[in-house]
Parts: sequence; structure tokens; C-alpha cells
Amino acid sequence: MIYSVDVRIEAPVRDTEVTDRVKDAISNIFPAVEVESEPGRLVGESHELERFSQRLHEQTILDTARREFAKRKDDEGFSFSLKKQAAFKGVVNFSVGSPDELGDIEVHVRVRDPSVDELIDHIAPPTKDGKPIDPADR
Repeated sequence: MIYSVDVRIEAPVRDTEVTDRVKDAISNIFPAVEVESEPGRLVGESHELERFSQRLHEQTILDTARREFAKRKDDEGFSFSLKKQAAFKGVVNFSVGSPDELGDIEVHVRVRDPSVDELIDHIAPPTKDGKPIDPADR
């Protein structure tokens, strides 16, 4: 599927953290991101979510991802938060509840093409018994 998205990634960098480690946490999940340092935070942009989608499939957390995307979805896109420490290890761990004391990685996805729902289905397809459902069977 060809899609057109803008992904904005923001992560606070606390005084006790090493900036390069926070940058590594972001790029471990979003390798195509271009990260820039701003006072107290890192900000990055990307236009692809393939590696992120691969991690969701490998970790078999498609249903969890779909629930998190739905919580902060609108007509233009969706947002979600990830734990920095897990991301540093290359693991997708959605931040739910109270934010981590070091702050979370905030991801904002703006979808231009296809629709938001179609992109979500591509990144984290619906499942049955934990396995992705073939689009032809929906």
C-alpha cells in the first residue's frame, strides 16, 4: 500500500538523561526519523511507519495498538505515547495511565492518503484469534 503521512515525534530530555540515548530510543522504533534537538526535548519527523508496523506484528500487539490509536483518533490522524525505556531496547510499549517520570515519546500521525482507518488497518490490521485477518475475508 502506498500512503502519505506526516509523523511528528516528540520526546522530553530530562537533565538526568543522555540526549543520544533518547534519540536512539526514537530511531529504534522509527528508523527513518530525522531528529533535531530543541531546548529540553527532541523533535523528529518521518513519513513512514513500516518498521513500527513490523514491531507491532513481531510483538503480536496489533489489538493493543488498534485500541491505543482509537483513543486519540480524529478525521486527520491519530496520536499515541510510547515508553522511552522500552523503545531504547527496540520494543513498542504503549504508555497508558500516568506518564513516565522521564516523559514519554509522543507520536502524532497526520494522514493525507488513504483514510485514517485504512492506514490503521495497514499498520495494525484487525485480528481473529490473535492473527491478522486477510482483507478479502473482512
